[in-house]
Amino acid sequence: MTILDLKPAEVWKNFARICSVPHPSHHLEAITKMFVDFGHENNLETIVDEAGNIIMRKPATPGMEGRPGIVMQGHMDMVPQKNNDTAHDFEKDPIQPWIDGEWVRAKGTTLGADNGMGVAAGMAILTDTELKHGPLELFITANEETGMYGAFGMKEGELNGKILLNLDSETFGELYVGCAGGVDANISWQYKGAPVEEGDIALKVTLKGLKGGHSGMEINEGRANANKLLFRFLKEAVAQYEARLAAVEGGNMRNAIPREGWAIITVPVDDEEEIKGLVAEYQDMFNEEYNVTENKIEFFCENVEMPEMLIPEEIQDDMINSVSACPNGVFRMIPAIPDTVETSMNLSIVKADAENISVQCLLRSSVDTKKDELASMVESTFKLAGAKVEFSGSYSGWNPNLGSKILATMKNAYKKQYGKEPAIKVIHAGLECGILGATQTDLDMVSFGPTIMSPHSPDERVNIKSVEQFYNLLREAVATI
Repeated sequence: MTILDLKPAEVWKNFARICSVPHPSHHLEAITKMFVDFGHENNLETIVDEAGNIIMRKPATPGMEGRPGIVMQGHMDMVPQKNNDTAHDFEKDPIQPWIDGEWVRAKGTTLGADNGMGVAAGMAILTDTELKHGPLELFITANEETGMYGAFGMKEGELNGKILLNLDSETFGELYVGCAGGVDANISWQYKGAPVEEGDIALKVTLKGLKGGHSGMEINEGRANANKLLFRFLKEAVAQYEARLAAVEGGNMRNAIPREGWAIITVPVDDEEEIKGLVAEYQDMFNEEYNVTENKIEFFCENVEMPEMLIPEEIQDDMINSVSACPNGVFRMIPAIPDTVETSMNLSIVKADAENISVQCLLRSSVDTKKDELASMVESTFKLAGAKVEFSGSYSGWNPNLGSKILATMKNAYKKQYGKEPAIKVIHAGLECGILGATQTDLDMVSFGPTIMSPHSPDERVNIKSVEQFYNLLREAVATI
């Protein structure tokens, strides 16, 4: 049995087609062509705008031209994360979905149900010959996962519809009416490398096995951040055993909690066994601290060739101290909704070699002033260490409108189908609604989707039953509006 045997058949067929075409962020040429081909195959007006976004339009059913125009919206790119032992090139290889009981997941990689499943449902609506509807648009944005570039690039007046159904939420039964804003912190040092010490040996320490996950959806679950763990070890190795740092790398996506990291250090040959013993101690400590929220954490050490150069000692110490001091995780919950995160920080990526250090963080908040406060803390931490600190990609959150007409329509459609009220939520993850609504201010918006677990990690999976429920709700909404 494959996903092509699942229902709704048209949704899963579309999702299989999306999975067959590589589409990590910033490598969207092939998937763009696939969507354009789909539009032409189905006689849909199909446009690719200057930002790389795609708009497909389908006229209203005859006699329904006066209904409000509906924009179904999702993004085309996916987060490329894989297990360390999985051989997969996200720029060339298709995603391999498989059925695991009540779920669909991928073989050792992210699945791309975020947001391929929402887009697949929108495609199915456009080809549904029995559905009666007003004017329809499917708006598929580019490079959402790395900075919402497509949403930022949308121009005023580009969309005809005034009702926007964002299909990028990840818990069925919940309607989202607000989201957090965000900003990227980009930190860097540049310097000349230092020579290695005579009588030293080189070791590579590797940290792996963490769950990782979505830095908006799962930041409050107490999961470990690979960068924070790795630098805890480095701080003690430097202080106690005169370790020197040649290179380090942890995390690879701004909006994914780092799952893995490694560092190459040099130590006096006489301290080799002590350092290896310290690595074992830290592995035990990490597993004890995170035994509830993590799987088994692996932290190990191996001998490697001596690097040509090292990070200068003063720069090394400043970096280790500042990364160790950098805020990470939940900063504040929403006082009026205490089960929802208001402000958070993900220490996303750390990369360093003998000449350059780069640190990237993603800050989120539904309150702009708290986002600014957290940004100030990050700036202060790294500027004290002599780093260059820049902020980019700032966007405000989506403020809830509980009096929204589309929200009322969606609540009624949900209750009609499932006999109960949906939950009304504000999400801590960043949705494109806030950016799109700032450009086209007359949009009335709501967000919903199927149940997706552990997005942005190789454990990503989508619940099969919820896909059918989600599509039925979308179809009912389109028919009702």
